[in-house]
Amino acid sequence: MRALALLPLVLCGCLPVSTYYAEGVSFAQLDRDNTRCDVAALRDAPVAHQTRQHAPRYVPHRVCNAAGHCHTNGGVWVPGDIYSVDVNADLRKRVKAQCMGDRGYSPVELPACPPAVAQAAPPGPSPVLPRLNAQSCAIRTDGGLRIVTQG
Repeated sequence: MRALALLPLVLCGCLPVSTYYAEGVSFAQLDRDNTRCDVAALRDAPVAHQTRQHAPRYVPHRVCNAAGHCHTNGGVWVPGDIYSVDVNADLRKRVKAQCMGDRGYSPVELPACPPAVAQAAPPGPSPVLPRLNAQSCAIRTDGGLRIVTQG
């Protein structure tokens, strides 16, 4: 249900954009470094799925008569849902962040550009990551990300 609530925001590009940033680096270099660090993080902290189960719960059987008087008459145990979790996911994120930091990048979160700014911006990703200021915003493009710095 929550995913459906976020769908209009995703479709309009209204959500903030999280990325790694280093002023003056080409988008192509950022993309290469991102890929290298993803591969290194996956190598150093591989996916490790574990199957787990939520605790079972007891559901009492409630019986009521025509007068509205109720009592509990036994019940059933319902097994907990089975799910899987990647126990290395957080470690992999930290390994990637460290790798990108070693390459001179910092994580940033930029607001999505307003529609008027997005429509006026050239198509495609930023050729070079510009200097950021308080009015910087981001546009997701087919080829990556365009950062617009106003003012």
